[in-house]
Amino acid sequence: MTDLPRLRRLLGGPETAWLLDRARDRLATGRTLGAPATLKAATAEQRRAVELLLGRRLRAGTSLTVPLAEVDRVLRDSLACPDGLAAAVVALAGPVPDRRAQDARLAAAWRQAWAELDHPAIVGRPELASWRARAEATGLLKRISGGDPAAARRLAADAAQALSRLPADGLTLPVFSARTLGDAHALDEGRPLAALVHSAVRALAAVPADATSGATSRRAAWAAVGVALDELSSRVLTLGLPGSPADTTGRVLAAAREGGEPCLLTLRQLARRPPALGLDERTRVYVCENPAVLAAAADDLGADCPPLICVEGNLSVAARTLLTRIADQSCPISYHGDFDWGGIRIAADVLRLPGATPWRYDAPSYLAAVDRGLGTPLTTGTPAPSPWNPALAPALAEHSIRVEEEQVLDQLLADLRQHAVRP
Repeated sequence: MTDLPRLRRLLGGPETAWLLDRARDRLATGRTLGAPATLKAATAEQRRAVELLLGRRLRAGTSLTVPLAEVDRVLRDSLACPDGLAAAVVALAGPVPDRRAQDARLAAAWRQAWAELDHPAIVGRPELASWRARAEATGLLKRISGGDPAAARRLAADAAQALSRLPADGLTLPVFSARTLGDAHALDEGRPLAALVHSAVRALAAVPADATSGATSRRAAWAAVGVALDELSSRVLTLGLPGSPADTTGRVLAAAREGGEPCLLTLRQLARRPPALGLDERTRVYVCENPAVLAAAADDLGADCPPLICVEGNLSVAARTLLTRIADQSCPISYHGDFDWGGIRIAADVLRLPGATPWRYDAPSYLAAVDRGLGTPLTTGTPAPSPWNPALAPALAEHSIRVEEEQVLDQLLADLRQHAVRP
């Protein structure tokens, strides 16, 4: 039977606490007590306590090395703890946890958390599969969950649910969040789930992992998957849409056309009560990437300009909503943008709409601009295919010249003049 008072005198004091801790740690991790335990920079009191425990003087020096096998023998022979050092650890410090089993359970819990992201909507999309692998490698889920695998599993399940509903069809973020997660504020900025989902949305929007993040970047990333942060900040720039006296926005469009002035439409105007655009299936709608083109068309043609829409870079939800409505009305759409990799991606977004065709946005048009000596070196961006004209992307990659819309403005304006409303 253990002589607890004597055991405490030998091994239970503050000067031998480090030795007890080392023995307990070895037991908890499944290691034996055969190897020595070493304490660097031991105090005189710690050295004296070990000498009293072992019953002999130790070698001088700042480092203190104690053979645990000898401690085990002393405890047995002295009958302070006949069952040895392992039993002494339990008697003095309580049951020893099985850390290997704990670690195994923890690892299993984290595997279950990550498994929530093995959703078909994620692993079946290359950009999200890459995002998932990167998120696991960087420990994103562990950071935002505070290291709690149960919380991480809930976050991952909610993220998978949200990502399975993307792209959305012109919803605001609170509406999307409410419909998908049952909480209009679940994806509010600053929440852990928002951080996880937004990182995936950036991947879907092809935003580089090292790109800066801010309100503008966040808005653009969500817009790329059909979600607006709110109804008023998402907008689209128009010129020459006929409009109609049938509703307020229609009258605004009609007045802007009559005056030959551009008109900004918000998502609220387009989604709450879709306006009468005054278009029919014979009306061709031109689409450009940059506001400078639309401004020049307003200056040059004014009220005579055929319907022209500017997407201002990646499609906002308002732009996507307007263009989808135009396509649904069977109106032909002609698109032009910058000849660079970002422009290729924007074009792919527009040209997948029914009835949409390129407007001087193909390999021959690009090569003609390069032959004219237009453009600047293309040094940024990730190559992307051009399915509407498979030769364009290889030509861009070969010449590595970026041609902006403003550099071919003369041709674009000539096309618009040719189709002026009142020649």
